Amino acid sequence: MDARVYTKERVIVPRRFQGNAPAPAKDGPRINDEITSRTILLIGDDGHKYGEIGLDEALALGEEKGFDVVEVSPDNKPPVCKLMDYGKYKYEQQKKANEARKKQKVIEIKEIKMRPTIDDHDYDVKMRAMKRFFDEGDKVKVTLRFRGREMAHQHLGMDLLTRVQKDTEVFAKLEQYPKMEGRQMMMVLAPR
Repeated sequence: MDARVYTKERVIVPRRFQGNAPAPAKDGPRINDEITSRTILLIGDDGHKYGEIGLDEALALGEEKGFDVVEVSPDNKPPVCKLMDYGKYKYEQQKKANEARKKQKVIEIKEIKMRPTIDDHDYDVKMRAMKRFFDEGDKVKVTLRFRGREMAHQHLGMDLLTRVQKDTEVFAKLEQYPKMEGRQMMMVLAPR
Protein backbone atom coordinates (compact mmCIF):
# COMPACT_ATOMS: atom_id res chain seq x y z
CA MET A 1 0.00 0.00 0.00
CA ASP A 2 1.10 3.49 -0.86
CA ALA A 3 0.82 5.90 2.05
CA ARG A 4 0.59 9.41 0.67
CA VAL A 5 -0.22 12.38 2.78
CA TYR A 6 -2.36 15.09 1.23
CA THR A 7 -2.39 18.49 2.81
CA LYS A 8 -4.85 21.17 2.10
CA GLU A 9 -3.25 24.56 1.62
CA ARG A 10 -5.19 27.47 3.02
CA VAL A 11 -5.05 30.77 1.17
CA ILE A 12 -5.75 33.95 3.11
CA VAL A 13 -7.04 36.86 1.05
CA PRO A 14 -6.59 40.23 2.74
CA ARG A 15 -9.72 42.34 3.01
CA ARG A 16 -9.79 45.92 1.94
CA PHE A 17 -10.48 48.42 4.64
CA GLN A 18 -13.95 49.88 4.12
CA GLY A 19 -13.39 53.01 6.17
CA ASN A 20 -16.19 55.48 6.46
CA ALA A 21 -18.30 54.97 3.38
CA PRO A 22 -19.81 58.19 2.09
CA ALA A 23 -23.44 58.68 3.01
CA PRO A 24 -25.88 58.15 0.15
CA ALA A 25 -26.55 61.40 -1.69
CA LYS A 26 -29.88 62.91 -0.65
CA ASP A 27 -32.01 64.20 -3.45
CA GLY A 28 -33.73 67.51 -2.96
CA PRO A 29 -32.79 70.55 -0.91
CA ARG A 30 -31.28 70.50 2.58
CA ILE A 31 -33.69 71.17 5.41
CA ASN A 32 -33.40 72.28 9.05
CA ASP A 33 -30.34 70.64 10.70
CA GLU A 34 -28.87 69.51 7.35
CA ILE A 35 -28.02 73.13 6.45
CA THR A 36 -24.30 73.65 6.99
CA SER A 37 -23.95 77.44 6.84
CA ARG A 38 -24.01 79.42 10.12
CA THR A 39 -25.74 82.45 8.60
CA ILE A 40 -28.51 82.38 6.02
CA LEU A 41 -30.71 84.79 4.09
CA LEU A 42 -34.24 83.93 5.28
CA ILE A 43 -37.51 84.44 3.42
CA GLY A 44 -40.78 83.84 5.27
CA ASP A 45 -43.67 81.64 4.15
CA ASP A 46 -45.62 84.75 3.11
CA GLY A 47 -42.71 86.23 1.12
CA HIS A 48 -41.50 88.54 3.94
CA LYS A 49 -37.71 88.96 3.87
CA TYR A 50 -36.11 88.52 7.30
CA GLY A 51 -32.65 89.31 5.92
CA GLU A 52 -29.37 87.75 6.97
CA ILE A 53 -29.80 85.91 10.28
CA GLY A 54 -28.16 83.05 12.16
CA LEU A 55 -29.22 79.48 11.48
CA ASP A 56 -30.22 78.87 15.13
CA GLU A 57 -32.50 81.91 15.08
CA ALA A 58 -34.06 80.77 11.77
CA LEU A 59 -34.67 77.25 13.14
CA ALA A 60 -36.31 78.71 16.26
CA LEU A 61 -38.50 80.95 14.09
CA GLY A 62 -39.46 78.01 11.88
CA GLU A 63 -40.33 75.86 14.89
CA GLU A 64 -42.42 78.67 16.36
CA LYS A 65 -44.45 79.03 13.15
CA GLY A 66 -44.60 75.27 12.48
CA PHE A 67 -42.51 75.36 9.28
CA ASP A 68 -39.26 73.86 8.06
CA VAL A 69 -36.24 75.92 7.01
CA VAL A 70 -35.54 74.81 3.43
CA GLU A 71 -32.37 75.78 1.54
CA VAL A 72 -33.63 76.97 -1.87
CA SER A 73 -30.41 78.47 -3.25
CA PRO A 74 -27.32 76.84 -1.67
CA ASP A 75 -24.79 78.47 -4.05
CA ASN A 76 -25.33 82.05 -2.85
CA LYS A 77 -23.27 83.62 -0.07
CA PRO A 78 -25.03 83.37 2.39
CA PRO A 79 -27.38 80.62 1.15
CA VAL A 80 -31.02 81.59 0.64
CA CYS A 81 -33.50 79.67 2.78
CA LYS A 82 -37.27 79.76 2.97
CA LEU A 83 -39.80 78.91 5.67
CA MET A 84 -42.23 76.34 4.26
CA ASP A 85 -44.00 73.06 4.95
CA TYR A 86 -41.47 70.68 3.37
CA GLY A 87 -43.88 67.72 3.12
CA LYS A 88 -46.37 69.85 1.17
CA TYR A 89 -43.56 71.25 -1.02
CA LYS A 90 -42.32 67.74 -1.85
CA TYR A 91 -45.85 66.58 -2.66
CA GLU A 92 -46.37 69.52 -5.05
CA GLN A 93 -43.03 68.84 -6.77
CA GLN A 94 -44.04 65.19 -7.23
CA LYS A 95 -47.40 66.25 -8.68
CA LYS A 96 -45.66 68.57 -11.17
CA ALA A 97 -43.31 65.78 -12.23
CA ASN A 98 -46.25 63.40 -12.75
CA GLU A 99 -48.10 66.00 -14.85
CA ALA A 100 -44.99 66.53 -17.00
CA ARG A 101 -44.64 62.76 -17.43
CA LYS A 102 -48.29 62.48 -18.54
CA LYS A 103 -47.78 65.11 -21.23
CA GLN A 104 -44.74 63.35 -22.71
CA LYS A 105 -45.31 61.43 -25.93
CA VAL A 106 -43.41 58.17 -26.10
CA ILE A 107 -42.40 57.46 -29.68
CA GLU A 108 -42.67 53.79 -30.49
CA ILE A 109 -41.23 51.95 -33.45
CA LYS A 110 -43.91 49.88 -35.15
CA GLU A 111 -42.84 47.11 -37.52
CA ILE A 112 -44.42 46.27 -40.86
CA LYS A 113 -43.30 42.93 -42.32
CA MET A 114 -43.48 42.27 -46.06
CA ARG A 115 -42.22 39.80 -48.62
CA PRO A 116 -40.52 40.81 -51.90
CA THR A 117 -43.38 39.21 -53.87
CA ILE A 118 -46.21 41.01 -52.01
CA ASP A 119 -49.53 41.33 -53.85
CA ASP A 120 -51.02 44.78 -54.62
CA HIS A 121 -53.97 44.46 -52.25
CA ASP A 122 -51.74 43.28 -49.38
CA TYR A 123 -49.39 46.17 -50.13
CA ASP A 124 -52.31 48.65 -49.90
CA VAL A 125 -53.39 47.20 -46.54
CA LYS A 126 -49.83 47.58 -45.20
CA MET A 127 -49.65 51.17 -46.49
CA ARG A 128 -52.91 52.07 -44.71
CA ALA A 129 -51.52 50.64 -41.46
CA MET A 130 -48.31 52.62 -41.97
CA LYS A 131 -50.27 55.85 -42.52
CA ARG A 132 -52.20 55.20 -39.28
CA PHE A 133 -48.92 54.69 -37.38
CA PHE A 134 -47.49 57.94 -38.77
CA ASP A 135 -50.68 59.81 -37.80
CA GLU A 136 -50.22 58.57 -34.22
CA GLY A 137 -46.64 59.93 -34.26
CA ASP A 138 -44.84 56.59 -34.28
CA LYS A 139 -41.87 55.52 -36.38
CA VAL A 140 -42.22 52.57 -38.73
CA LYS A 141 -39.63 49.88 -39.43
CA VAL A 142 -40.29 48.17 -42.75
CA THR A 143 -38.84 44.65 -42.84
CA LEU A 144 -38.57 42.48 -45.95
CA ARG A 145 -37.90 38.80 -45.40
CA PHE A 146 -36.19 36.76 -48.10
CA ARG A 147 -36.74 32.99 -48.20
CA GLY A 148 -34.81 30.39 -50.11
CA ARG A 149 -33.89 31.47 -53.63
CA GLU A 150 -35.35 34.93 -53.15
CA MET A 151 -31.89 35.89 -51.80
CA ALA A 152 -30.66 35.82 -55.40
CA HIS A 153 -33.15 38.58 -56.28
CA GLN A 154 -32.39 41.22 -53.68
CA HIS A 155 -32.98 43.94 -56.27
CA LEU A 156 -36.74 43.13 -56.03
CA GLY A 157 -36.62 43.91 -52.31
CA MET A 158 -34.74 47.15 -52.94
CA ASP A 159 -37.32 48.16 -55.58
CA LEU A 160 -40.16 47.44 -53.12
CA LEU A 161 -38.57 49.53 -50.34
CA THR A 162 -38.00 52.38 -52.82
CA ARG A 163 -41.68 52.15 -53.77
CA VAL A 164 -42.69 52.30 -50.09
CA GLN A 165 -40.46 55.33 -49.56
CA LYS A 166 -41.97 57.17 -52.57
CA ASP A 167 -45.55 56.33 -51.53
CA THR A 168 -44.98 57.67 -47.99
CA GLU A 169 -42.77 60.70 -48.73
CA VAL A 170 -45.74 63.08 -48.29
CA PHE A 171 -46.22 62.20 -44.60
CA ALA A 172 -42.95 60.43 -43.67
CA LYS A 173 -39.22 60.91 -44.06
CA LEU A 174 -36.50 58.31 -44.37
CA GLU A 175 -34.62 57.92 -41.11
CA GLN A 176 -32.51 54.84 -41.86
CA TYR A 177 -31.60 53.77 -45.37
CA PRO A 178 -32.42 50.21 -46.50
CA LYS A 179 -29.81 47.70 -45.39
CA MET A 180 -29.40 43.93 -45.31
CA GLU A 181 -29.17 42.03 -42.03
CA GLY A 182 -28.88 38.33 -42.71
CA ARG A 183 -31.96 37.31 -44.74
CA GLN A 184 -33.81 40.55 -44.00
CA MET A 185 -33.73 43.97 -45.60
CA MET A 186 -34.99 46.81 -43.44
CA MET A 187 -35.45 50.57 -43.36
CA VAL A 188 -36.90 53.00 -40.81
CA LEU A 189 -39.31 55.83 -41.62
CA ALA A 190 -40.26 58.66 -39.25
CA PRO A 191 -43.31 60.95 -39.38
CA ARG A 192 -42.83 64.48 -40.76
